[in-house]
Amino acid sequence: MSLNSILSSAISGLSASQSGMQTVSNNIANVSTPGYARQKVSLATGVAGGVVNGVVVGEPTRVADKFLENAVYQRGGAAGRAEATANYLDRLQALLGSTDSSSNLTARLTSISSTAAEIDSLQGSPESIALFTGAVQDTITTISQLQDDISALQADVESEVGDTVERVNVLLKQVHDYNAEIARLQGLGQSTSGPADQRMTALEELSGLIDVSVREQSDGRVTIDTASGQVLLDKRLRQLSYPTGGGASQAIYPAIDIRFAADNGTVGASTGEVINSSAVGGKLGGLIDMRDRALPEFSEQLGQLFTGLATTLNQVANNGTSLPAPQTLTGQANGLVETDRFGFSGSVIFAVVDASGVLQSKVPVDFDALPPGATVADALDAINTALGTDATASFQDGVLSISAAKTGNGIIVAQDPDSPSERAGVGFSQFFGLNNLIRSSTSALAPSGFTGTDPHGFGAGETAQLVLRDSTGKTLAEYALTGSSGPAWSDLVDELNASPLADYGNFSLDARGRVLFAESNAAAGASVSITSDSTDRLGTGLSFSALSGLSGTASGVATAEVTAAMLASTTRVPLAQLQLDALPGEAAIGPGDLRNSQAFLDAISGSVDFGKDGSASLETFTNRLLGGVGSAASLAATAYRDNSARLTDAVDRRDSYAGVNIDEELAQMVVLQNSYSAAARVMTTASQMYDALIEMVG
Repeated sequence: MSLNSILSSAISGLSASQSGMQTVSNNIANVSTPGYARQKVSLATGVAGGVVNGVVVGEPTRVADKFLENAVYQRGGAAGRAEATANYLDRLQALLGSTDSSSNLTARLTSISSTAAEIDSLQGSPESIALFTGAVQDTITTISQLQDDISALQADVESEVGDTVERVNVLLKQVHDYNAEIARLQGLGQSTSGPADQRMTALEELSGLIDVSVREQSDGRVTIDTASGQVLLDKRLRQLSYPTGGGASQAIYPAIDIRFAADNGTVGASTGEVINSSAVGGKLGGLIDMRDRALPEFSEQLGQLFTGLATTLNQVANNGTSLPAPQTLTGQANGLVETDRFGFSGSVIFAVVDASGVLQSKVPVDFDALPPGATVADALDAINTALGTDATASFQDGVLSISAAKTGNGIIVAQDPDSPSERAGVGFSQFFGLNNLIRSSTSALAPSGFTGTDPHGFGAGETAQLVLRDSTGKTLAEYALTGSSGPAWSDLVDELNASPLADYGNFSLDARGRVLFAESNAAAGASVSITSDSTDRLGTGLSFSALSGLSGTASGVATAEVTAAMLASTTRVPLAQLQLDALPGEAAIGPGDLRNSQAFLDAISGSVDFGKDGSASLETFTNRLLGGVGSAASLAATAYRDNSARLTDAVDRRDSYAGVNIDEELAQMVVLQNSYSAAARVMTTASQMYDALIEMVG
């Protein structure tokens, strides 16, 4: 080997040692830098003319394991979703109050039972009656406030969805820019470590927001797909388009559109792909699930709870009376007009009593004696004929009123014990809301009892917008119900069964006039909601939503309250019951009659029909509802801890392999210093040999 070759090899050794020490120094300097992957110098044997000639020093390369990095991305999505779910379920549980709170929903319902029991034990004292009506009002207020709280929470989720979409767009552009830089540097044969580290950090954050699949290409770029299959990044940048800034609670939200974008982030044409369900995973998936499924589902069941409570208490109230009996019983709109089919069977008893409860007159009205197809107007005529000059019944703007003719007298409506009146499972007085304890201006608080041949009453241009969602909250189909298929309720059902919604189940009208949806096996867990409704049945003020029972969100709780007269005066609360065997001139209401207070107590503990949610007592349904939230919150918290631990483990494994270890780097520094010294000695020896040769020649 020539002296020149020896010198060249020594110089390359010095250069390799210097590059190595520079890389080690850089590693040590970045020991605390998040996302930094240690580097190492690429060395290769130098060959010239088939002869080994020193070492060739390449660009520093990242020490990273793609499998470990991808494991972090995969676990990041699960942790992000679990965190979002746990946070909002914890907030929801906080809204419901602690289990020992005196103001939570369970305590409110318990207070209705306890105050009803106190009425009897305290001989109907005004204070005990006021506590009872106050407890009912407090329960209504609590349910209504919870509905408002859920709407506010849903608005918070929606606002965070918008913020998350914006952050996703920022990260996608960052990764796109890093892709371009890495591809350029790799093409020039230069180190890509810096932008690769920054890209990994951006991808790690992105994976927490959306569950992503990351694949590295031969040119150093990465492509990104969502867990649900949408392409987020290849050689072209994409951005998520979503109308942010509203942050409001809505019945339905638009899908997140995926659009092509220029390199500077300017949004262009749609790719034709959208994000419209929680299947996208990550924090965004968790937020969408809370917004579109969990919170609306809870709100729906709250509505069902209120409907069950109102129906139960109103049934008892309408079977009783107060002392003195009211001179006028005024009902509330239930969707019927005078030309509608009356539809009642059985008999009802109308009694007129004086201020002390002495019976003045009593007449039964047998609705079975009405001709087939009798209308509300026909029934009104029959009632007025039976009442004669003692009282008058009127029906105006869909509201039934019955008044005693003589000032000081009162009117009582009671069920015939042998053949009670009934339509849709409720009695005459309850159906028309004559003596309701709870009233609402937006709900009849009783099933409609419509049959397929009854007119639906949609006006021109009136529509109800229906949305069908699967068990994850994803919108499966939408349809605007117009009533244009025909005038009857059966035509509405036929229209729904001919709509896109019918691809996932079947609609029907039950015996109580409620529209039911039975999902198919392929769409198990799907549910229908009514997102907007401009219908007004024949001018009664009640919509398809309020009459169909298809959605619990139309329960009417927002406008509900204890009947003002009963809340203002304890003597108006119907705690007594008519003595059916009393004759004119005899006491029909006893001054100490509190039988209806026990009836309230029995009804609250009895079974209630909650429609599609089955039958249960109010307490059982409430405990099931609140217990479900508590259980879900507990499971979500556990899932968050578990997924966070798995993510931390994945990050530790990645960093253990790719991170900087001071001891290892210092040991490497010693090796490189020794290598540098060895190369320097070779140069010194070669130089001395060269000098000796010169002297010999001289």
